[in-house]
Amino acid sequence: MRKRLVASAIAVAAVGALVTPAAAHAEPAHPNAVSVLQHGSKAGTAVVSGRNEPGTRLSVGGVDTASAHTLPVDYQVQETGYWCGPAATRIALSARVAPPGQGDLAAQLGTTEAGTDHISQVTGVLNANLGTGWYETKEMPNDPPTQAQKDLLWNDIVLDIDNNYPLVANIVAPPGNQPPGYPPDQTIYHYFTVIGYDDANRTVLIADPASFGGNQIYWLSFDQLATLIPPKGYAA
Repeated sequence: MRKRLVASAIAVAAVGALVTPAAAHAEPAHPNAVSVLQHGSKAGTAVVSGRNEPGTRLSVGGVDTASAHTLPVDYQVQETGYWCGPAATRIALSARVAPPGQGDLAAQLGTTEAGTDHISQVTGVLNANLGTGWYETKEMPNDPPTQAQKDLLWNDIVLDIDNNYPLVANIVAPPGNQPPGYPPDQTIYHYFTVIGYDDANRTVLIADPASFGGNQIYWLSFDQLATLIPPKGYAA
């Protein structure tokens, strides 16, 4: 079983800054950065909302406490209605490198007006841009997911976040089971980025490039995330 490697490890930001547990509740040093724990980490808590113009960029600060670990990323609202895959991939890359633009990533992913076909395309582009073999495609074909699939997802989240690798998830959000702000009368096929977790509340921090309802960064329950991914998959 995968488990968190060091509960109180120091988080290293993509720009090289260090964030210690003592500074976890302070505003990030970057003037345009947002603090992810300012309002807590319960499911449904909005971290950033209302800044939803296409292409809007925000610096999201990372924290590391006894229970919560989140990564610093360069968030950007997707620039077109079908670039959620490129935008989510860009957010994930930004935790480690200066990422390409959404247009460049759309070309790498083979994204069309119909979207990005499969999570494996995201996996390949993440590894190619990072020069690593870290990311793997994890399928979740069972809906609802099996307990083994849920356990693997949680372990992947903890392992990846603790090693400074955000996850990208391909989700299906039908009416009645949607993240905050999603159109309640539509089934949404989408990609977003998982950039943190909180053991205490069993929640995950989502960087959502669609900005549905003006929600950009928010905490989601892990159990709901696990129900949103089937029958698709994620890159971890």
